Amino acid sequence: MPKQKTHRASAKRFRITRSGKIVRRKATGNHMLMKKSSSRRRRIEGTATVDTPGERRTLRRLLGA
Repeated sequence: MPKQKTHRASAKRFRITRSGKIVRRKATGNHMLMKKSSSRRRRIEGTATVDTPGERRTLRRLLGA
């Protein structure tokens, strides 16, 4: 049976922590930042975890974990 390949687009967007959580970047933080308030920009920056069980299952399969 051939090896399972990692989905490269997903591998660039998500990563798995040592405890097994899947981490993603928050949305809307790339462009049109001048019109967004500084408090909103601060809220957007950083990472968040993937919480939906179905999405976690799908991503784990795509990432080959």
